[in-house]
Amino acid sequence: MDFLQLAGKRILVFGVANRKSVAWQTGKVLEQAGAEVIYVVRSEARKESLLKLSVEASIYVCDVEHQEQIDQLATEIGQKYDVIHGLVHSIAFADYSAGWLPFHETPRAAFLQAVDISCFSLTALSNAFKDLLDPEQGSVVTISISTTRMAAENYGYMAPVKAALDSSICFLAKSFSNFSRVRFNAVCPGLLKTSASAGIPGYVDSYLFAEKATLRKSAVQTSEVANTVTFLLSPRSSGINSQGIVIDAGMGTNYFDKEIVSEDP
Repeated sequence: MDFLQLAGKRILVFGVANRKSVAWQTGKVLEQAGAEVIYVVRSEARKESLLKLSVEASIYVCDVEHQEQIDQLATEIGQKYDVIHGLVHSIAFADYSAGWLPFHETPRAAFLQAVDISCFSLTALSNAFKDLLDPEQGSVVTISISTTRMAAENYGYMAPVKAALDSSICFLAKSFSNFSRVRFNAVCPGLLKTSASAGIPGYVDSYLFAEKATLRKSAVQTSEVANTVTFLLSPRSSGINSQGIVIDAGMGTNYFDKEIVSEDP
């Protein structure tokens, strides 16, 4: 039974880095549901790595920091396919080469680059593919974070960048509603064990704390995020639009867990 009604649907998935990526695991779930997955990666090197994971994968290259590459990608996809039913935006980048800095010392160039790649790229891609997205059942899903209101110092300026991404979801949903029923939503996971997160200073300690804070005492799995993304891409989620779905295993309600509060300083 095709419960998710995704069989034969064509989905663009942006942002695969390796097998630990949310994008890669989402692609695998989509394929299990019968969807046709088209992967888009940042570089030729990433393409070669992805081909090692799946020699039959349909893969395009696009560095979203460059508008001309986005335009070229939309042209290439449009020449081969008549419709795209969904788009997954799993793209984030932050330059931490300056080391850990207090937020007020955030380098301007690093912040603006992070906004461009991690946030504005969603708007740029949505605009580039607006004529290809299925106007009745199209769905766009981005990957955010469980909260942008908690000042995790080691995450630094990326929380404000994700806050801008969350807000963009609302405005894109409203904007597209003027000519289509394409939906825009975000999946907002708690801390994940991915290669990208490993580059965040002090991430391991934060990850272990977050695991203790979950109601089940077990960290959020990337597969759980992928499952939710797949659901939001499917017609079964047709009533969900302009939302952020938090996947944090109850962490947001459990900061005063007695085991955490009673721990020795």
